[in-house]
Amino acid sequence: MQQRHLQMIALAGTLGTGLFLGSGKAIVHSGPAGALIAYCLVGSVVWGMIQSLAEMMCYAPISGGYIHYAERWLHPSAGFALGWMQWYSGVISLPTEIVSASIIIGFWDIDPAINDIPRSHMIAYITALAVVCSLINYFGVRWFGEAEFVFAIIKILLILGLIVAGLVVDLGGGPDHNRIGFQYWKNPGAFAAYPVGGSVGKFTGWFTTLLQAAFSFGGVESLAMACAEVENPRANIRKAARLLFYRILFFYVCGILIVGMLVPYNDSLLLNSTGRGAAASPFVIAFDRAGIKALPSIINAGVLSSALSAADSGLYTTSRMLYGLALRGQAPRIFAKTLKNGLPIVALSFSTLFITLSYMSVSSGAQTVLNWLSNLTSIATFICWGTICVTFIRFKAGCESHGIIRKESKYFYNRFQPFPAYWAIFWCFVVVLFNGYQVFIKGMWDISSFFIAYINIPIVIILFVGHWIFSGRKPFPKGSELDMYSNIPGPEVDVDLHTPTTKLGKFFRWLL
Repeated sequence: MQQRHLQMIALAGTLGTGLFLGSGKAIVHSGPAGALIAYCLVGSVVWGMIQSLAEMMCYAPISGGYIHYAERWLHPSAGFALGWMQWYSGVISLPTEIVSASIIIGFWDIDPAINDIPRSHMIAYITALAVVCSLINYFGVRWFGEAEFVFAIIKILLILGLIVAGLVVDLGGGPDHNRIGFQYWKNPGAFAAYPVGGSVGKFTGWFTTLLQAAFSFGGVESLAMACAEVENPRANIRKAARLLFYRILFFYVCGILIVGMLVPYNDSLLLNSTGRGAAASPFVIAFDRAGIKALPSIINAGVLSSALSAADSGLYTTSRMLYGLALRGQAPRIFAKTLKNGLPIVALSFSTLFITLSYMSVSSGAQTVLNWLSNLTSIATFICWGTICVTFIRFKAGCESHGIIRKESKYFYNRFQPFPAYWAIFWCFVVVLFNGYQVFIKGMWDISSFFIAYINIPIVIILFVGHWIFSGRKPFPKGSELDMYSNIPGPEVDVDLHTPTTKLGKFFRWLL
């Protein structure tokens, strides 16, 4: 991949249905102020995690990304457990993304007789999307980069358009000339109570939105999986990591702020939304009321590209995870087989098979199972982020023990470390421990909800302990015992092969 591919993936890679459609649920659960605070907090956690990950990536831009770092600088069993947890959560989420994209297409194809998408049409949509997603990955990393580049441009234009149009409508620039301002922050209020009333409900509603915000940011760590397949990796990783702060500030924080200004948290259309297509978007609700009727289809097309991008990048990431595990002897060696161009063909093909689970959505009973399985992946994001930051703490200890002066790196160094890493670790621990709080509220106990909330914890423990026992029960290495040198690319890979020569090219290089 070239610089423009990685920079656009970094800038808009995780913009998707979590922000475009899920922001309405965030407002319902915690109100506009609660949602804004939740997105700011999770944004700070993501920033701390990326600061930790980027420094390790610039030091060692090698295949396997953060999974390899965990094995190398934390513990071999930690890398094994993290790798398999991320792989299974990734392949389980693949069919969910394909189904989401199919439902979004169904926005234009609802049968009035059944008020739903015809079953045969749903199967056709799933098949077409699965083929497109697979072909993009089989054509190689260059095609994947180009596809993500185009998707990123669409998503950036969409969120920019929504923010600007939302601000215009809020200030009375719509056809109805109704100035909204911050009136919904006063009535019904800045904070909503969920799932119980009173001050406790406002706090739990905010905490619930914390999980929704994390879903919107989920996948940002997959940037590490591309670091070994990008030109001039260290310089491009540095630029991508620095872009993240502005992406969080403008796209997510400004986006949720505008949503909270446009629609009250007790809006009946938000409360009764089925989540299907653009009709679930608070932007569409606000624009419809302002008399702007053409936007729903435009927004739906943009959200469709987001869902397809999520499936596309999910398949890319899971195949590289499996390939990396095989390279390090933690998965069958056959998954390390590649074509002449370096494409991990066996790992990609095996991961692609899980897309067929998308067809479960055409059966009502199987759809429940599919949703249940996909919910298992959400908390894995926090476990992953926390593990990355713990790995960085050990990486830092290794540098100190080996006399490596981190601040002399010309690529990436954060003078505030390790405090951003500790901040991210703390909140990841809190969310993992308390994400299933609702089942402990009197009268709300549900065994399946408890299982979904906490099953990842014993899975990770079993993977770690099992590998630790069968691999010789190795202790956690000291800082002086960490491998800080072997198989790490030298300065020969830090070459810019595509220096722009035209004014337009130089402009985009500066812009990115």
